[in-house]
Amino acid sequence: MSTIQLCGHTVGAGHKLFVIAGPDSIESEDMALRHARLLKEMTSRLGVPYAFKCSYDKANRTSGKSFRGPGLKEGLRILDRVKREVGVPILTDVHETSHVGPAAEVVDIIQIPAFLCRQTDLVEAVARTGKGVNLKKGQFVAPKDIVHSAKKAVETGNPNVLVTERGATFGYNNLVVDMRGFAQMREAGLVVCFDATHSVQLPSSGDGQTGGERKFVSLLARSAAAAGIDALFTEVHEDPDRALCDGPCSLSPQMFEDVLRQVLAIRRALGHEPA
Repeated sequence: MSTIQLCGHTVGAGHKLFVIAGPDSIESEDMALRHARLLKEMTSRLGVPYAFKCSYDKANRTSGKSFRGPGLKEGLRILDRVKREVGVPILTDVHETSHVGPAAEVVDIIQIPAFLCRQTDLVEAVARTGKGVNLKKGQFVAPKDIVHSAKKAVETGNPNVLVTERGATFGYNNLVVDMRGFAQMREAGLVVCFDATHSVQLPSSGDGQTGGERKFVSLLARSAAAAGIDALFTEVHEDPDRALCDGPCSLSPQMFEDVLRQVLAIRRALGHEPA
Protein backbone atom coordinates (compact mmCIF):
# COMPACT_ATOMS: atom_id res chain seq x y z
CA MET A 1 0.00 0.00 0.00
CA SER A 2 2.87 2.41 -0.81
CA THR A 3 0.44 4.37 -2.98
CA ILE A 4 -3.34 4.69 -3.06
CA GLN A 5 -5.93 6.31 -5.30
CA LEU A 6 -8.00 9.23 -4.02
CA CYS A 7 -10.36 11.21 -6.24
CA GLY A 8 -8.47 10.20 -9.38
CA HIS A 9 -5.05 11.06 -7.93
CA THR A 10 -2.23 8.76 -6.93
CA VAL A 11 -1.22 9.54 -3.35
CA GLY A 12 1.97 8.29 -1.74
CA ALA A 13 5.74 8.32 -2.06
CA GLY A 14 6.95 10.12 -5.18
CA HIS A 15 3.64 11.83 -5.87
CA LYS A 16 2.21 15.27 -5.21
CA LEU A 17 1.01 16.21 -1.76
CA PHE A 18 -2.74 15.58 -1.45
CA VAL A 19 -4.52 18.37 0.43
CA ILE A 20 -7.69 18.07 2.49
CA ALA A 21 -9.04 21.37 3.82
CA GLY A 22 -12.24 23.13 4.81
CA PRO A 23 -14.29 24.27 7.79
CA ASP A 24 -14.84 21.87 10.64
CA SER A 25 -18.62 21.89 10.21
CA ILE A 26 -21.31 23.21 7.89
CA GLU A 27 -22.52 26.45 9.45
CA SER A 28 -24.70 27.39 6.47
CA GLU A 29 -25.10 26.51 2.79
CA ASP A 30 -23.59 29.79 1.60
CA MET A 31 -20.67 29.40 3.98
CA ALA A 32 -19.83 25.93 2.64
CA LEU A 33 -19.99 27.09 -0.99
CA ARG A 34 -17.91 30.17 -0.25
CA HIS A 35 -15.15 28.22 1.45
CA ALA A 36 -15.07 25.51 -1.21
CA ARG A 37 -14.64 28.08 -4.00
CA LEU A 38 -11.90 29.92 -2.13
CA LEU A 39 -9.93 26.78 -1.26
CA LYS A 40 -10.29 25.36 -4.76
CA GLU A 41 -8.81 28.56 -6.18
CA MET A 42 -5.90 28.52 -3.70
CA THR A 43 -4.98 24.87 -4.21
CA SER A 44 -5.36 25.14 -7.99
CA ARG A 45 -2.97 28.09 -8.01
CA LEU A 46 -0.42 26.05 -6.05
CA GLY A 47 -0.90 23.00 -8.26
CA VAL A 48 -1.91 20.46 -5.61
CA PRO A 49 -4.75 17.90 -5.71
CA TYR A 50 -7.46 18.87 -3.27
CA ALA A 51 -10.58 17.61 -1.50
CA PHE A 52 -13.01 19.85 0.38
CA LYS A 53 -13.79 18.65 3.91
CA CYS A 54 -16.73 19.61 6.07
CA SER A 55 -18.89 17.78 8.59
CA TYR A 56 -22.68 17.56 8.58
CA ASP A 57 -22.78 16.36 12.19
CA LYS A 58 -20.15 16.68 14.92
CA ALA A 59 -21.40 13.86 17.10
CA ASN A 60 -18.43 13.80 19.48
CA ARG A 61 -18.48 17.33 20.89
CA THR A 62 -17.36 17.85 24.48
CA SER A 63 -20.69 19.32 25.57
CA GLY A 64 -24.19 18.35 24.53
CA LYS A 65 -24.91 22.05 24.10
CA SER A 66 -22.20 22.54 21.46
CA PHE A 67 -23.01 23.21 17.79
CA ARG A 68 -23.20 19.99 15.77
CA GLY A 69 -24.20 21.03 12.25
CA PRO A 70 -27.31 20.62 10.06
CA GLY A 71 -27.54 16.84 10.33
CA LEU A 72 -27.35 13.99 7.85
CA LYS A 73 -30.07 14.79 5.29
CA GLU A 74 -29.60 18.55 5.03
CA GLY A 75 -25.83 18.32 5.36
CA LEU A 76 -25.46 15.84 2.53
CA ARG A 77 -27.75 17.95 0.36
CA ILE A 78 -25.43 20.92 0.90
CA LEU A 79 -22.30 18.86 0.24
CA ASP A 80 -23.84 17.50 -2.96
CA ARG A 81 -24.48 21.06 -4.13
CA VAL A 82 -20.88 22.02 -3.29
CA LYS A 83 -19.61 19.06 -5.29
CA ARG A 84 -21.75 19.83 -8.33
CA GLU A 85 -21.43 23.62 -8.43
CA VAL A 86 -17.85 24.10 -7.28
CA GLY A 87 -16.46 20.95 -8.87
CA VAL A 88 -14.44 19.64 -5.94
CA PRO A 89 -14.20 16.18 -4.40
CA ILE A 90 -15.82 15.95 -0.96
CA LEU A 91 -14.69 14.41 2.32
CA THR A 92 -16.94 14.07 5.34
CA ASP A 93 -16.97 11.93 8.47
CA VAL A 94 -19.50 9.37 9.66
CA HIS A 95 -20.13 8.25 13.22
CA GLU A 96 -22.43 5.28 12.77
CA THR A 97 -22.97 2.54 10.21
CA SER A 98 -26.47 3.78 9.27
CA HIS A 99 -24.91 6.95 7.85
CA VAL A 100 -22.39 5.18 5.63
CA GLY A 101 -24.73 4.37 2.73
CA PRO A 102 -26.24 7.85 2.39
CA ALA A 103 -22.80 9.49 2.69
CA ALA A 104 -21.35 7.22 0.02
CA GLU A 105 -23.98 8.44 -2.45
CA VAL A 106 -22.53 11.96 -2.23
CA VAL A 107 -18.94 12.08 -1.03
CA ASP A 108 -15.67 10.85 -2.48
CA ILE A 109 -13.76 10.14 0.73
CA ILE A 110 -15.38 8.93 3.94
CA GLN A 111 -13.59 9.72 7.17
CA ILE A 112 -13.60 7.54 10.27
CA PRO A 113 -13.21 9.74 13.36
CA ALA A 114 -10.24 9.19 15.65
CA PHE A 115 -12.39 8.08 18.59
CA LEU A 116 -13.95 5.39 16.35
CA CYS A 117 -10.85 4.12 14.54
CA ARG A 118 -11.09 0.69 16.19
CA GLN A 119 -14.83 0.22 15.59
CA THR A 120 -14.67 -2.80 13.30
CA ASP A 121 -18.22 -2.62 11.93
CA LEU A 122 -17.83 1.07 11.03
CA VAL A 123 -14.39 0.65 9.47
CA GLU A 124 -15.51 -2.28 7.35
CA ALA A 125 -18.78 -0.61 6.30
CA VAL A 126 -16.94 2.49 5.13
CA ALA A 127 -14.35 0.47 3.22
CA ARG A 128 -17.00 -1.66 1.49
CA THR A 129 -18.46 1.42 -0.19
CA GLY A 130 -15.39 1.49 -2.45
CA LYS A 131 -14.88 5.17 -1.63
CA GLY A 132 -11.58 6.53 -0.39
CA VAL A 133 -11.14 5.96 3.34
CA ASN A 134 -9.55 8.50 5.67
CA LEU A 135 -8.81 6.65 8.90
CA LYS A 136 -7.99 9.06 11.70
CA LYS A 137 -5.50 7.55 14.16
CA GLY A 138 -6.97 7.70 17.63
CA GLN A 139 -5.26 9.80 20.27
CA PHE A 140 -4.89 6.56 22.23
CA VAL A 141 -3.34 4.44 19.42
CA ALA A 142 0.38 3.98 18.81
CA PRO A 143 1.61 4.46 15.23
CA LYS A 144 2.59 0.81 14.89
CA ASP A 145 -0.85 -0.31 16.09
CA ILE A 146 -3.04 1.67 13.67
CA VAL A 147 -1.98 -0.80 10.99
CA HIS A 148 -4.48 -3.27 12.47
CA SER A 149 -7.39 -0.88 11.89
CA ALA A 150 -6.12 -0.13 8.39
CA LYS A 151 -6.03 -3.87 7.64
CA LYS A 152 -9.69 -4.16 8.60
CA ALA A 153 -10.47 -1.76 5.77
CA VAL A 154 -8.03 -3.20 3.23
CA GLU A 155 -9.21 -6.75 3.84
CA THR A 156 -12.69 -5.81 2.57
CA GLY A 157 -11.04 -5.38 -0.84
CA ASN A 158 -10.56 -1.61 -0.68
CA PRO A 159 -6.85 -0.65 -0.80
CA ASN A 160 -7.41 3.12 -0.82
CA VAL A 161 -6.91 3.82 2.87
CA LEU A 162 -5.25 7.01 4.08
CA VAL A 163 -4.13 7.03 7.72
CA THR A 164 -4.13 10.43 9.42
CA GLU A 165 -2.06 11.42 12.44
CA ARG A 166 -3.80 13.96 14.69
CA GLY A 167 -1.75 13.89 17.87
CA ALA A 168 -1.54 11.59 20.87
CA THR A 169 -2.93 12.17 24.35
CA PHE A 170 -0.27 13.64 26.64
CA GLY A 171 -1.70 13.70 30.14
CA TYR A 172 -4.89 15.72 30.52
CA ASN A 173 -6.00 18.43 28.05
CA ASN A 174 -2.99 18.17 25.78
CA LEU A 175 -1.73 16.40 22.67
CA VAL A 176 1.73 15.78 21.25
CA VAL A 177 2.89 14.61 17.83
CA ASP A 178 5.64 11.99 17.67
CA MET A 179 7.34 12.63 14.34
CA ARG A 180 8.84 9.12 14.42
CA GLY A 181 5.31 7.84 13.88
CA PHE A 182 5.25 8.95 10.25
CA ALA A 183 8.28 6.79 9.49
CA GLN A 184 6.86 3.87 11.45
CA MET A 185 3.53 4.01 9.63
CA ARG A 186 5.15 4.31 6.21
CA GLU A 187 7.48 1.41 7.01
CA ALA A 188 4.33 -0.60 7.72
CA GLY A 189 3.16 0.17 4.17
CA LEU A 190 0.67 2.88 5.05
CA VAL A 191 0.05 6.12 3.15
CA VAL A 192 0.07 8.86 5.78
CA CYS A 193 -1.54 12.24 6.27
CA PHE A 194 -0.97 14.87 8.93
CA ASP A 195 -3.91 16.68 10.51
CA ALA A 196 -2.08 19.85 11.47
CA THR A 197 -5.02 21.64 13.08
CA HIS A 198 -6.55 18.94 15.29
CA SER A 199 -3.03 18.17 16.51
CA VAL A 200 -2.88 21.54 18.29
CA GLN A 201 -6.10 20.94 20.21
CA LEU A 202 -6.20 21.26 23.98
CA PRO A 203 -9.01 18.74 24.53
CA SER A 204 -11.73 19.75 26.99
CA SER A 205 -9.49 22.49 28.34
CA GLY A 206 -12.35 24.99 28.60
CA ASP A 207 -15.66 24.80 30.37
CA GLY A 208 -17.18 22.13 28.16
CA GLN A 209 -15.14 23.25 25.16
CA THR A 210 -11.95 22.19 23.42
CA GLY A 211 -9.26 24.82 23.15
CA GLY A 212 -6.34 25.01 20.76
CA GLU A 213 -3.04 26.67 19.96
CA ARG A 214 -3.28 27.83 16.37
CA LYS A 215 0.17 29.42 16.54
CA PHE A 216 1.80 25.96 16.49
CA VAL A 217 0.08 24.68 13.32
CA SER A 218 2.81 25.97 11.00
CA LEU A 219 5.61 24.56 13.14
CA LEU A 220 4.08 21.08 13.25
CA ALA A 221 3.16 21.11 9.55
CA ARG A 222 6.72 21.99 8.56
CA SER A 223 8.08 19.24 10.78
CA ALA A 224 5.66 16.69 9.34
CA ALA A 225 6.58 17.73 5.80
CA ALA A 226 10.23 17.02 6.60
CA ALA A 227 9.20 13.67 8.10
CA GLY A 228 7.70 12.64 4.76
CA ILE A 229 3.91 12.90 4.87
CA ASP A 230 1.89 12.07 1.76
CA ALA A 231 -1.09 14.32 2.51
CA LEU A 232 -1.96 17.36 4.62
CA PHE A 233 -5.26 17.95 6.45
CA THR A 234 -6.18 21.37 7.83
CA GLU A 235 -9.33 23.08 8.98
CA VAL A 236 -9.82 26.51 7.43
CA HIS A 237 -12.36 29.15 8.39
CA GLU A 238 -12.79 32.67 7.06
CA ASP A 239 -13.05 33.98 10.64
CA PRO A 240 -11.59 31.34 12.99
CA ASP A 241 -12.34 33.30 16.14
CA ARG A 242 -16.05 33.16 15.29
CA ALA A 243 -16.16 29.56 14.05
CA LEU A 244 -18.90 27.48 15.64
CA CYS A 245 -16.60 24.48 16.02
CA ASP A 246 -12.82 24.13 16.55
CA GLY A 247 -12.14 27.81 15.97
CA PRO A 248 -9.02 27.94 18.20
CA CYS A 249 -7.35 25.32 15.99
CA SER A 250 -8.56 26.53 12.58
CA LEU A 251 -6.53 28.55 10.11
CA SER A 252 -7.62 31.67 8.30
CA PRO A 253 -7.40 31.37 4.49
CA GLN A 254 -4.17 33.41 4.43
CA MET A 255 -2.63 31.28 7.16
CA PHE A 256 -3.63 28.15 5.24
CA GLU A 257 -1.95 29.38 2.08
CA ASP A 258 1.20 30.34 3.99
CA VAL A 259 1.39 26.93 5.69
CA LEU A 260 0.80 25.09 2.42
CA ARG A 261 3.53 27.07 0.66
CA GLN A 262 5.98 26.26 3.47
CA VAL A 263 5.10 22.56 3.38
CA LEU A 264 5.53 22.41 -0.40
CA ALA A 265 8.88 24.23 -0.21
CA ILE A 266 10.20 21.71 2.32
CA ARG A 267 8.95 18.79 0.25
CA ARG A 268 10.67 20.18 -2.86
CA ALA A 269 13.91 20.78 -0.98
CA LEU A 270 13.94 17.19 0.25
CA GLY A 271 12.87 15.68 -3.07
CA HIS A 272 9.44 14.57 -1.81
CA GLU A 273 7.44 16.80 -4.18
CA PRO A 274 7.67 15.99 -7.93
CA ALA A 275 8.08 18.84 -10.40
